[in-house]
Amino acid sequence: MYKIFTKIIPKRFREEYVDLLKYSNIKIDAETLLGFLIFFGFGLGLGLAFFPAFVYKINYFLSAFTIFIALEILIFTWLNLKADKKSRFVENILPDFLQLMSSNLRAGMTTDRALLLSAREEFGPFQEEINRLGKEISTGKEIDKALIDLSHRIKSDKLEKTVLLLVNGIRSGGELADLLDQTASNLMSQKVVEEKVRSNVLLYVIFIFVAICFGAPLLFGLSTYLVEVFAKNLASVELPADVSAAQLPFAITKISISISFIKNYAI
Repeated sequence: MYKIFTKIIPKRFREEYVDLLKYSNIKIDAETLLGFLIFFGFGLGLGLAFFPAFVYKINYFLSAFTIFIALEILIFTWLNLKADKKSRFVENILPDFLQLMSSNLRAGMTTDRALLLSAREEFGPFQEEINRLGKEISTGKEIDKALIDLSHRIKSDKLEKTVLLLVNGIRSGGELADLLDQTASNLMSQKVVEEKVRSNVLLYVIFIFVAICFGAPLLFGLSTYLVEVFAKNLASVELPADVSAAQLPFAITKISISISFIKNYAI
């Protein structure tokens, strides 16, 4: 029944929603869940819209539509954050996993066994994906195709590129252990560089925040004070009777900018 409501959603958005559910490891039919969320969102919007409609005199249907959109955006954002959290976790433990697999290969294990035995409990969701991969291999699926499907279930470019290297190494029959060690080393180096870049960006953000929140109000306050001082000083200036304004090297005129304008501009 709920699948009927998915027809009102654009196809591109439905496909993106399916990918997010896959990345988040939510094992529910995507169209059924999306239809339920649309139905539930409409119902909740119609129910909650009575309050702003009667209390604040806002249009009832506009309130219901706004609540519905806000709810859908909230759920979509939650799924994105969940997928990104899983992706970051996998990228952090990926070098350790590759080094464990390399050690297993050097110990004489086959590729599929070295892959499965490299999964550890501390790898969290990645261990679940490796266990699922092991079940697919045991049911007759080729290891390279199983690895590619694994990379499609996690929203990570690093994992996808690493899997492509691993698959090419398996197909070419090269020295897979050395390839894994080199890939793990490159990933760790890249992680260090990314952390340095992130720290530098954070420093710039802090500097801009301090300048906007503290520096700008201070400068505007000083400018207001200076305008007041100049206005008072110029108003109290009196030329001697025998000196005309034309004889001065500069012209003394009244300040045309009012103090209230400066204060409003600073605020």
